[in-house]
Amino acid sequence: MRRLILVIAALSCSISTLGTAPERTVSGHTVYSLRDPEVQIQLPEDVNYIGADRFILTKPKLGDFDVCELHVFVDADKSGSLRKVYWVQFEHLLSKYPKLHFKYDSPRHATIGGMDFYVDTEVTDGTGKSKPGSDGEHFHNLLAAHGYKRVPMMFVRLVHLVDAAKRKELMIIVGKDLPAGVSAASVKKGSPGYAAWPALEQSLIDWAVSSIVIKPQAQSSGG
Repeated sequence: MRRLILVIAALSCSISTLGTAPERTVSGHTVYSLRDPEVQIQLPEDVNYIGADRFILTKPKLGDFDVCELHVFVDADKSGSLRKVYWVQFEHLLSKYPKLHFKYDSPRHATIGGMDFYVDTEVTDGTGKSKPGSDGEHFHNLLAAHGYKRVPMMFVRLVHLVDAAKRKELMIIVGKDLPAGVSAASVKKGSPGYAAWPALEQSLIDWAVSSIVIKPQAQSSGG
């Protein structure tokens, strides 16, 4: 699950907090976005909203280049161990770098609410650390701040490029805990259990896509 941004992809990132409230609003299980894109994103009722943040990604020699806003919903057991996660993120590249654009090369796609999404998947054991300063680190910090515990999970990343110039995106990452008896290592490529992964992966994608409803903002009755 890797993002490539022109020729600067190999450089490390850091985060600068904007110190402003998120532009999008949340009511119940729905995220309302008035621009980029102008939609409402409805998520399942069994996940709870834990918060949002808006920040800037930076790179050496470039400085600030990408504005991000994330919203996180989770389902967890009584101990705080995660069972489901929805990470909704809006991004746009700053105008001072007009030649930068987002690039995704996954051959798999899904359609939600008439919008095309690139599809990638990943399995983790829940112990890995995100790259310092990345949006992933910011996401994990938000989970930790609310007392949630990471566990072995499988994730599907859905990315919609909002504009023709590929400078704005909507990303939705959906995570689900692994079935009983399945470990992250057992379904890695080259492992004895890898043969079971394609069916499990497709089930994950189908479930994630079917669990999200996206409608034009004009159809919103609230927010």
